[in-house]
Formats: sequence, structure tokens, C-alpha cells
Amino acid sequence: MKFGVSIFVTHFSAGPAEIAAEAERLGFESLFVSEHSHIPVDTKFPLADDVPMAYRSMLDPFVSLGAAAAVTSRIKLGTAICILPQHDPIHCAKAISTLDQISGGRVVFGIGAGWNPPEMENHGVAFGNRFKIMRERVEAMKRLWTEEEAEYHGELVNISRSWQWPKPVQTPHPPILVAGAGATVLNRAVGYGDGWMPVIAAQWHESMRNKLTPLHEMPEMIAQQRQLEAEAGRGRTTITSLGLPPEAQYIDRLSELGVERMVFGLPHDGREQAFAQLQAYADAVSAYA
Repeated sequence: MKFGVSIFVTHFSAGPAEIAAEAERLGFESLFVSEHSHIPVDTKFPLADDVPMAYRSMLDPFVSLGAAAAVTSRIKLGTAICILPQHDPIHCAKAISTLDQISGGRVVFGIGAGWNPPEMENHGVAFGNRFKIMRERVEAMKRLWTEEEAEYHGELVNISRSWQWPKPVQTPHPPILVAGAGATVLNRAVGYGDGWMPVIAAQWHESMRNKLTPLHEMPEMIAQQRQLEAEAGRGRTTITSLGLPPEAQYIDRLSELGVERMVFGLPHDGREQAFAQLQAYADAVSAYA
């Protein structure tokens, strides 16, 4: 099992460079940062009556990870998640390949389709098209990353024959982890991703359906994931879990299920809080080992 941490980096949280350096020093395998480009005032936030400031104030994920790359040498640097339908695929492919170059091949590209209709529509994307456009943008980006003269023609994404360098360090490209819950997420993860990134809930209520994945349903979901791989004739896709604490019962259970990585969330309400929690996670992992 590999262990990572994630954080909403904001103007009032610990900075991405300092938290990455400390996470690497403490032996964590990966650091993930989140993304919201902006939050429209008419957003209906699903988790509270008002939108927390952290959601309104996230730093750009690629700039943040570039800062983290500059002060580290081993830790993986990922997005959890990049809201891909809100990104131009040409610019996004360039940003990821650039980050993979300057980090020496340490990028993990976690993506999701997004949950906020007005935020999506401000980017010129119809909310109902978000899954289709995410797939087409992934497919187009893969071509830009892997082909000397790349082109892509879909229903929503069209790129004429083009050169784009540099290519990523990792071949064929950085791993793509598809986040999400619900009945169709595994079709996406296996169809065009390299892995699945669920947020797992140990305590379950049906109001969480399609937002989180219940721990007790993970065996069934993973069996479905393996079946889809077999039907597609492709290799094994990975699982990176978020949401569970570093307690022995959860580490043991996810290890039994074949989950490759657990990611623990850090607080974003201040530097001292984030560093204290990071040390507590390191202590818990060390005690388990």
C-alpha cells in the first residue's frame, strides 16, 4: 500500500511547496491538490448552506504542483481532481507534459467531470455534455502526448493535424485516474483511464449515493472493474482511495481488496493545522508498519 495526502491549497492554507517538501521528508508517496476555477454566486452547494471559502479560493493546480516540483525530487504530484471539462485540451495537455518534464516524470493526472452546473457553463460547456466532453478531451490529449503529428475529430473536440512538444517524460503518458461514484464511473475509469479514484465512506447514508462510494460496496465495485477490464481486453487498472483515515482496519481492508494507494486529506484552514495533521498521519502510518 502506498500512502499520499491531499489538500485544497488556498491563499490561507499551507503553501504547495512547503507542504510537498514536508510530505516528502516524512515519506509520503504522493501529494494531490484540488481545483475549482471559480464559484458562481448562484451555486447550490451540496454539503452546506453556503460555499466554504476554500472552494472559492483554490490556487491553480498546475502552478501549485510546479512550485511543489521545484522543491522535491521523489514525491508523486497529482490532481485530485482536475475538472477536465473546464479545460481546453490543447492547453491542458501542454500543462501536464510541462509539469511531467520539470518534475522528472512524477505527475499523476486525476480527473473528474464536475458537479456544479453554473461553474461548468461559465466555461462554455453544457453541464449535460460533461461526461462526453471529458472522454473526448482525454482521447485528444493522449494523441497530443504520444503522436508526432496528432489530430482528433470528435463530436465536441476537434484538433487539426498538429505538433505539440514537449512530450511527457512518462510513457505513454502520466497515469490518468478517473474520480467519481455511481453506476457508470467504472466504465469511464476502464474505458479511457488508468485507474479509479473513489472517495470512500465508512459510515453510509443513502443521501451520499452518487457522491461517495460506500466501503461495504467496494468488493462488488472492484469485481465489476475487473470484469470490465477483461471484456475490454486490457490490463489491470489501479485504485486510489480518498476519504478513509489511516486506521489499521481500513488499511487492512483496502489492502485485501487490492487498493494500491490511500490518500488522506489535510486541513486547509492554516499552515500549523496542516503540518500537525501531516505529522499525525505519518505517525499513524509508521505505527501501522
